[in-house]
Amino acid sequence: MSSILLRPDNLHGDTVLDEPNYLNWKSTVASWLLTKDHKRIAVMYFFSISFMFLIGGIAASGIRLALVRPHDTFFSSETYDKMFSAHGIIMVFFFLVPSIPATLGNFLVPLMIGAKDLAFPRLNLLSWYVYIVASAIMLGAVAFGGIDTGWTFYEPYSSIYSNSNVVAVTFAVFLAGFASIMTGMNFIVTIHKMRAPGLTWFRLPLFIWGMYATSLIMVLGTPVVAITLLLVTLQRMFGLCIFDPSCGGDPLLFEHLFWFYSHPAVYIMVLPSMAVVSEVIACFSRKRIFGYEFVAFSSMAIALLGFFVWGHHMFVTGESMYAGMVFSLLSFLIAVPSAIKVFNWSATLYKGNVWLSAPLIFAIGFILLFTIGGLTGLFLASLAVDVHLNMTYFVVAHFHYVMVGGAIFGFMAGMHFWWPKITGRLYPEGWAIVTAVVMFLGFNFTFFPQFILGFLGMPRRYHYYAPPYQFWNDMSSAGATIMAIGFMLPLFYWAWSLKYGEIAGPNPWGAKGLEWTVPSPPPSHNFDEIPLVTEEAYDYKAIHAAEIAGDYSHLQFDHPFAEAKHSDKPTNFEEH
Repeated sequence: MSSILLRPDNLHGDTVLDEPNYLNWKSTVASWLLTKDHKRIAVMYFFSISFMFLIGGIAASGIRLALVRPHDTFFSSETYDKMFSAHGIIMVFFFLVPSIPATLGNFLVPLMIGAKDLAFPRLNLLSWYVYIVASAIMLGAVAFGGIDTGWTFYEPYSSIYSNSNVVAVTFAVFLAGFASIMTGMNFIVTIHKMRAPGLTWFRLPLFIWGMYATSLIMVLGTPVVAITLLLVTLQRMFGLCIFDPSCGGDPLLFEHLFWFYSHPAVYIMVLPSMAVVSEVIACFSRKRIFGYEFVAFSSMAIALLGFFVWGHHMFVTGESMYAGMVFSLLSFLIAVPSAIKVFNWSATLYKGNVWLSAPLIFAIGFILLFTIGGLTGLFLASLAVDVHLNMTYFVVAHFHYVMVGGAIFGFMAGMHFWWPKITGRLYPEGWAIVTAVVMFLGFNFTFFPQFILGFLGMPRRYHYYAPPYQFWNDMSSAGATIMAIGFMLPLFYWAWSLKYGEIAGPNPWGAKGLEWTVPSPPPSHNFDEIPLVTEEAYDYKAIHAAEIAGDYSHLQFDHPFAEAKHSDKPTNFEEH
């Protein structure tokens, strides 16, 4: 990659934060609200989705509070239905789907490929405004009457029987889908047309491969759920006979259309986390990702196969036995590219010069939790087993191990890894490690008991339950409290780091990649000149050899394996 010559009086490459960068270039409100800088749009997305995550988390807290007692007295059944519906819709469509693509993807894709911005900057800003409008409609619907359909909007309940704000919420999700389509299309064009000279497909960082595969799903799958929810809205408003069986409509048609998008949507949520984990593991093991080409193509295979497994959500709906067998086989098949990633990450860590930093601990947590989520998914892909486990808490636990254990742990790994690049400041490493451990323990205490509840037969979405289930529900609610503490901790130490954190310099981790060759925070224009790429993104051989020999001079702060601090003697050298 292109290199930076560090100044003789500034060994560690510390960026002076009052020098022009994307954060201080202009500081007016209008300069942010009208910006076309992909980095500023990423920051605005971060604060927007974080607020929606907070609202969804409050709804989740209400769910766990209600389930502390078998015969609850805190909420009515109607209120409980609205809480789990708001939690699911907000978390899936307003946090998990845009989480990494809209934040880290927006910030990093141009930097990683040597471009000055995304291909369509105005469209990028428009996507944020569409997301904000959709979020406002969603929050208004929740505040004034709520919605009780669950995040799946199953028919004919959504069109005919629900007395809640179905039209407003489906329209909000419809708009949020278009924000995703804009982001995905922008990424596809940018990656195809704006890569730096010499940055061939097999020199691309795996993060870019992950964003590309995710963008394909966004562009191809999201219009299907958008038009499906539009049909629900039209049926509810004008009485069209589409999904209502009483007048010849077909509710199973809704399930086919909804799950045709919503199973690939799982990979919209988890593929970006896989991309982050690849970057983090390569950096903190100081090794090229084992089987780079297999990991890259496994992302594309997941994106492709994800469109052919929707029927495993419908084994008990009257689906043909032969169709069920085909969908079951395909569902087992899609586990193969996911397993390739896990095995290759493990092989990369093996005999690497592993640095157990906070981003890597979050990444390892992702691998462990996603593996459990993936393996339990095979239970649900088996026709006979799914008959027993369908619509139980086993499904809830599996889904959260993939989505929370996967998508959110990957998101946290990425935010901690690139936080110094985004802000120019370091966070307190010790607190970040504590956060990773607390989140991991809290998550398992919350959701592992739900596997047992599901196996014992407790249905999901029930307000009341039999007393023998109380022990496991109490454990799950206690774990949710621990997990909530873990989610809140970064708010404090990230806010602290913005003012008091040590200046990061361009490359505090000694990482590879074009994004680490520019100052932190990056300038508005990213690169003074388009870089010429002469090697792949994971050539860590020189860095690995230096660290094995005990030389950590390429770092901006001390590697824990270093026997002593590196010399502060001024010198010139090229950053690897």
